Amino acid sequence: MEYALVLRWLVLYAALFAAGLPLAARLLPDTRGRGVGLALPIATLLLTIPAYWVGQVAFGLPALVAGVVVLLAASLLAAADRDALRDGRLELAVSVPRRPVLDVAVVFTASFLFLVVVRAFDPAVFPVGGEKFLDYGLLKSLQRSATLPPEDMWFAGTTVKYYYGGHLVTTLFAWLTATSTQFSYNLALAGFYAMLVTAAFELAATVGEDHGLSRRVTGTFAAFFVGFASNLVTAGRFAVVLLPESVRRPTAEFVAARTDYTVAQILAGPESFSYWDASRVIPGTINEFPLFAWLNGDLHAHMTGTAFLLLAAAIGYAYFRTPEPAVRRRRALLATLPVVAGWQAVHNTWSFPSVLALGTLAVVFAPADPWTLVPGLSGVGERLADRSRLTEETARVAVALGLAVAGAAVAVVVAAPFLLGAAASGSERSVDLLGPEMRSSLGALLLVHGAFVAAFGVYLVSRLRVRRPLYLVGSLLALGYVGLDVGFAALVVSVPLVVLGWVALRGDRPVGYETVLVVAGAGLVTLVELVFVNEQAGPGRMNTVFKTYMQVWVLWATAMGVVVPGLIRGVPSGATVVSRVREAAAAGERSVVTDGSGDAAWRRPAAVVFAVLLVVSTSVYGVAAVGAHLEQGPPGGTTLDATQFVETYHPEYDEAIDWMDAREGAPVLLEAPGTKYYASGTDGRERVMYNWNANPTSSLTGLPTVAGWAHEVGYRGPDAYYARVGDVDVMYTTDDAEVRARLLREYDVRYIWVGPSERARYGDIEFDSDAISVAHQSGSVTIYEVEQEALANESTAA
Repeated sequence: MEYALVLRWLVLYAALFAAGLPLAARLLPDTRGRGVGLALPIATLLLTIPAYWVGQVAFGLPALVAGVVVLLAASLLAAADRDALRDGRLELAVSVPRRPVLDVAVVFTASFLFLVVVRAFDPAVFPVGGEKFLDYGLLKSLQRSATLPPEDMWFAGTTVKYYYGGHLVTTLFAWLTATSTQFSYNLALAGFYAMLVTAAFELAATVGEDHGLSRRVTGTFAAFFVGFASNLVTAGRFAVVLLPESVRRPTAEFVAARTDYTVAQILAGPESFSYWDASRVIPGTINEFPLFAWLNGDLHAHMTGTAFLLLAAAIGYAYFRTPEPAVRRRRALLATLPVVAGWQAVHNTWSFPSVLALGTLAVVFAPADPWTLVPGLSGVGERLADRSRLTEETARVAVALGLAVAGAAVAVVVAAPFLLGAAASGSERSVDLLGPEMRSSLGALLLVHGAFVAAFGVYLVSRLRVRRPLYLVGSLLALGYVGLDVGFAALVVSVPLVVLGWVALRGDRPVGYETVLVVAGAGLVTLVELVFVNEQAGPGRMNTVFKTYMQVWVLWATAMGVVVPGLIRGVPSGATVVSRVREAAAAGERSVVTDGSGDAAWRRPAAVVFAVLLVVSTSVYGVAAVGAHLEQGPPGGTTLDATQFVETYHPEYDEAIDWMDAREGAPVLLEAPGTKYYASGTDGRERVMYNWNANPTSSLTGLPTVAGWAHEVGYRGPDAYYARVGDVDVMYTTDDAEVRARLLREYDVRYIWVGPSERARYGDIEFDSDAISVAHQSGSVTIYEVEQEALANESTAA
């Protein structure tokens, strides 16, 4: 175990945390915690965006220095007293309370070390069960790159067509700590996880202050739900086994008919448990949640971008609680959101619209009137006051959407190099309507989101103080009937949360920003039941649900930090939470909330029981999955070395891969393509993609190969990819020396890899050319070096 490296990365995070503290305090200056848990994502953002832009010209030391300089300058400016600066004096104007800093330090360190232990028991970038080969290859490509974007290791001679922001952050952190990629992969994973948990802790703790709730209690609930909780699948499967024999099988058959599970899987019980199963619930989709994702161990964008999504939510919250007269501050807060959105376009394009949507919802639901932000519209409110409530609400939404469009334009500028380059794809994409046959069943939706839906439903109904609850129940039942009849189960699951949350927020009920997060998540769940991005990255709506549900989980888990303690505390009496937010912001003080003294005596015990059920039911997976994960470590003991598995499981490749990894620059490598498709139909490999047989050399070294994984179909389109596959096949098999020479020159091939995978695809491989000679031979691999000048001379002579 590399303890020194772990300590080195903790020192890095501590330095970034210190640099981000003044900026976080400026974001939430009138809260008890001063936003300290958001310091790391803020600092990371300010480090990375300048490095990204400078990297378009010179990636490496210049980009790193640019990022560090901008971060330190911004930190100093945020910490300094501006009036004193005008007088030529440097004085600190930001104070950070000690207790919240200690709380956040404990949460981050505990989360980081927890994930370090998890990764130390399974550190390998195995190609099976995920996209670790893609993620590791991107890291290695960035290490070799002189400019951004990096060259695509699976499509030589072209730049990567994929969002790589998380890999860029990892690379910068690796340079700052002098860490090689084989270790930075897992240490960065632990850092992103801890950053997410800490951001959720801070945002929930701060929002909880508006309800008079304990920072530690609300923050801990949020940290649990975002970092350890799971969906209800595992608890549900274990519960079915405990049912009487007469109802066990019928129940299993009922569940199997509506999910992606078989009756045998459901009835197998705990002994058949696999951490994988809980992520495949709704047929044709992927339903990941944070603990599953980090146990699986991909360094993927839907994971690494989550802390920045919560940073956007925190900026929305800062706007939400800023009083109306503070127009300049409200404008400044909204101006920062497009920067975060622009970065998310590079980091995780799927959450780019979500950042802008969070800003839109903050504007719509904030106590301050949105038209006061726009010069010339300040008098709109007075005219709307004489009209209907519907007119006023429509105007709020219209202004918010207009501001979002303006923000989107700024975000596009921030992300311009990515959007004009790496994001431009040769594959076909379209946004299509979802037919009833592709939508989720009610049972599957409840298995995935049930814990959240139950908690939010009870919370919102209790805050609305419905006078005629039977009417509400009847309406929900009617919605359910219609939803099931037309194949739109979201009418039962997420649409009611949008409606109830909207009414509560705009009806001056005792709810706060946690309800904005509820509405945001419910809106995303509803959206992916209506439309999907039709692309070649996955069949149907698989990728759309996959990338969207992680965002839903993060937003809803953070809201749970306030909702669960809020249910136990009861409904606040007296002034509403919204008015307290307004008053506290104006006074710069923490709000004080009385408890639910008017609640019935049975409500608090019932709420405690309900909270216990929520925690226990969502903990079953974590206990089982982490326990199983830690039962067996890697051969040779725990380590954070992501590539040690090569020596252990593929020793015939190990020395040859190390030899290739030591090559300077980015010489083009020829190896068998990452697809089983072959013109003659005789590829002898058992599996290709998501298997060791597909491009281990380019993936583990970052050296570009002519045609790598068939992922490239989604980036380039099938014609471009399979044309290259055909060329690779010709270079390995043709007897026409002139044709081979022409293709080797066209792709500037410098090395030819011949190993078990190539022999399985092509049989015996020989090169009768003076320009192609053996450069390395070890294990079952022979590496040939191609002399391009000699090749040109040989071709001319022929």
